[in-house]
Amino acid sequence: MTNLREFLQLVWSAIKGKEQDYTTLSIQNSIILLAIPMILEMLMESLFAIVDIFYVGRLGANALAIVGLTESILMIIYAVGMGISIAATALVSRRIGEKKYREAGSITFQLIVTGIVLALLMGGIATFFAGDLLSLMGAAPELVAEGVTYAQVIFAGNVAILLLFLINGAFRGAGLPHLAMRTLWLANGINIVLDPLLIFGIGSIEGLGLAGAAWATTIGRSLGVVYQLYHLFNGKHVLKITGDNLVISLKMILRILKLSSGGVGQYLIDSASWIFLTRLMAEFGSNALAGYTIAFRVITFTLLPAWGLSSAAATLVGQNLGARKAIRAELAVWLTARYNMVFMAVITLLFLLFGKHVSSFFTREAEVIGIATDALQIITLGYIFFGLGMVMVQAFNGAGDTRTPAFINIFVLWVIEIPLAYLMAVYLGFAATGVFIVIAFCHSLHALVSWWLFRRGTWKRVKV
Repeated sequence: MTNLREFLQLVWSAIKGKEQDYTTLSIQNSIILLAIPMILEMLMESLFAIVDIFYVGRLGANALAIVGLTESILMIIYAVGMGISIAATALVSRRIGEKKYREAGSITFQLIVTGIVLALLMGGIATFFAGDLLSLMGAAPELVAEGVTYAQVIFAGNVAILLLFLINGAFRGAGLPHLAMRTLWLANGINIVLDPLLIFGIGSIEGLGLAGAAWATTIGRSLGVVYQLYHLFNGKHVLKITGDNLVISLKMILRILKLSSGGVGQYLIDSASWIFLTRLMAEFGSNALAGYTIAFRVITFTLLPAWGLSSAAATLVGQNLGARKAIRAELAVWLTARYNMVFMAVITLLFLLFGKHVSSFFTREAEVIGIATDALQIITLGYIFFGLGMVMVQAFNGAGDTRTPAFINIFVLWVIEIPLAYLMAVYLGFAATGVFIVIAFCHSLHALVSWWLFRRGTWKRVKV
């Protein structure tokens, strides 16, 4: 009873956001205090993904296909955001571990400047060529006409996407995961409320259809960024931006870009493989693509909380390396990996038992349900390994070793996954099922390679 009471007290402290020194607190308590808000943050992101696809699914298979194609392109922007977020977590956590709080604030300001410039550049290009990009992804002319407005609004709003990623990365690195959690809860909560209103309308006000989903997303995320900036500039937290920090440093920006390059690279490589797989699925028709899109959103729903738990490892590695406690950093990684693998094992069992019921919640079309169910039940066979791999990758990133995961991605996802998926799906005639088998196999292999390299310990000597 005492242990349960202590655990609940820790959970409440994590949600309230009491600031802690994670270089001296017990490792188990540190993981709980960091992971709870990170998991809740990712759960809200997952919930939004599910609610969004639920409403979009009411618009038909074409709408689902448009969302799937747009998101596959958007993953490039996500890759840049995640890469800079990795740099934010690594740099800020190391400075916080060294007790250099003013420098942490300066780094965060340079991160914001870098993110805005990159977002404007990428967003402008993607918005202008939105229709061409959808066509390039295999969308038929009528699908492009129906979905181009949705894609343009999403691409134009990518400044908010990048800032959400990188500022939340800085919050996590500083040991302030509750602020990252509240940001996504606010942004996605607004999004969930606006989704049905803007898609279907209310009363005599006509809805915007699929474009309404894009506007709901953009408005919600933009308000989330406003919330982030308020907490960075109010001076109440260990990570803060003051007047002294508001000086652009090209030297620091170049340092951020150098560290981000490995992170951006690993996610671009990952995104490119998903884009290829989405393009491959388009060869089997709109129903196959719709089923794949549903399964991808549901899989994201379960992977994001696991990613939130893994993120605790990144913060603990960065802060403890900054405090020169490498052994403590390594112990935190192994304990986090154990928790994550147990969680993923439970999810695997649920999908094997209830995969069809989950798929049928989003659509009434039998073929789409069948494809989504196959995806859920096959891909999640590798989930236990996914849980291990996520923690290993986050540990590398938290240490500032962003290149090792990038090289692993090239080897597994490009050299093996892409050719093997094409072989299984097209040449051997397994179609969509072949793609799902390859995803499960390759991401399990990815985890084992990451585990082997992590055990070598070279990440402990990385300087950031």
